[in-house]
Amino acid sequence: MSDTPDFSNVQGGGSSTATKIYEVKSGDSLSKIAKHEYGDGNAWKIIFEANKDILKDPNKIFPGQKLKIPPKP
Repeated sequence: MSDTPDFSNVQGGGSSTATKIYEVKSGDSLSKIAKHEYGDGNAWKIIFEANKDILKDPNKIFPGQKLKIPPKP
């Protein structure tokens, strides 16, 4: 018996579990980004919550900001 663990049947994680980074473009809004990323504009709160460290107001996002886009729950 070997002391080495057997990882032969471990599967790699898909990108659906990774947080993406989205660079805000002119004309973007959180709901527009949510519609693009999740297919649901009402999911903007997920993006806002993930970026509370840099966003104080969901209506004030600016071109060039880099927002974390977490996987949709």
